[in-house]
Amino acid sequence: MAMKTARTRMVAAGVVAVLALLAMPRGLEAFSVRIGQPAPEITGGPWINSEPLSMEKLRGRVVAVEFWTFG
Repeated sequence: MAMKTARTRMVAAGVVAVLALLAMPRGLEAFSVRIGQPAPEITGGPWINSEPLSMEKLRGRVVAVEFWTFG
């Protein structure tokens, strides 16, 4: 019985995820607009562990960017 409940929850979560994507203003094409284009400069801040870096200084490196929001 527990397996059936877990499967039902997974299917429900998948349906919710698909519906959320379909409800987006431009659907999946919003994600493909930047493919093949250079990354924009990183703006905002604060920079915590270094001076602000430009995209040129980061070229060729692996960069992890973490976004936070409150509200």
